[in-house]
Amino acid sequence: MPGRHRIRRALTSALAAVLATLVAAAPAEPATRARATTGRATSQKATATASTKRTPTRVAAKTKTPTRAGANNRTRTTSATRRRAIARSRAAARALEARELAKPRFKLDGTGHEVPAPRAAAAIIYDPETNQVLFEENAQELRSIASITKVMTALVFLETLPDLTQTVKVERADVSRASTTYLRAGYTVTGDELLHLLLIGSDNAAARVIARTSLYGTDGFIERMNAKAAELGLEQTHYEDTSGLMAANVSSAFDMARLIAYAAADERIGTIMRKTGYDFAGGRRAVHVNSTNRLVRNGELEVLGGKTGFISSSGYCLATLVRLPQTGRQVAVVVLGARSNAGRFAETKHLFNWLSGHMTTTTLATDSAQQNQQQ
Repeated sequence: MPGRHRIRRALTSALAAVLATLVAAAPAEPATRARATTGRATSQKATATASTKRTPTRVAAKTKTPTRAGANNRTRTTSATRRRAIARSRAAARALEARELAKPRFKLDGTGHEVPAPRAAAAIIYDPETNQVLFEENAQELRSIASITKVMTALVFLETLPDLTQTVKVERADVSRASTTYLRAGYTVTGDELLHLLLIGSDNAAARVIARTSLYGTDGFIERMNAKAAELGLEQTHYEDTSGLMAANVSSAFDMARLIAYAAADERIGTIMRKTGYDFAGGRRAVHVNSTNRLVRNGELEVLGGKTGFISSSGYCLATLVRLPQTGRQVAVVVLGARSNAGRFAETKHLFNWLSGHMTTTTLATDSAQQNQQQ
């Protein structure tokens, strides 16, 4: 059976070849795994390296929050520094203005006499007893008079002989856009309280309430103010409202000097104008009102009556009736269009000091007569 032997040998050879192949392939598997493991290790190492490299970036990213906070702190510090610088600048400007205002300015008039050179747009010293103009600068110039208007409001209110104890209710329209007011809608106030608020605190809503609740009504009250001005010979004076908030309320320093002298002579008005402050019950709270007239609060001059005024178109204004200490004479000093609140009071004091310190009773009449002839 030689054929079978040949087949068996062939099968044996084939099996041997298969086994050899398997044996040859067996050692290769660990190497492949090793290479794979090495590859994974290399990959993990690379990943770790990449992670290590990214870590500072993430740390840096996390540190951005304190950086922003620091920036905010620097911004706040810068803002605070800027505010302090602005405050110092303003304080320095006020100090400079105070030093400048403390020095009166003078000039020579047409006769060679030294007279004031006020910084305000218009000014006058007027003797109501003799109707003499003792000094003037643009005294006939037409200008907005702001809250000096309230002097006429008080006169018209009192000429109706109102019951000052009678109460009225403040309405919303009275306080709407009133700027300066101590009143609130719904308050119940007396005529006496309104008059004090009007003349001491320059309360705009008080002026509106007075006109609205008067016998004339608001429109009729304003008409009466203009009629009263005509009766007093205030030819350059015109009113459009009762508070002075409207720029169309105009007059001259000359007219306002005559008006303040006339009104302050009425003790019902003069007495209130001389008060440094006023207290009243506004609703459920106690309200203190300071006089807007610094000359009254400081007591530097003997003020018999006065009224301040300010809106942007008028500048800072002041009409005052004062008494000369040497002679006891009364003179009206009016300053219109001053450049600051402090300026109107400083200019008034300079005019008063010039009059009381540089002129005698005799020269008052002589110089005023010369000035009137020049005009």
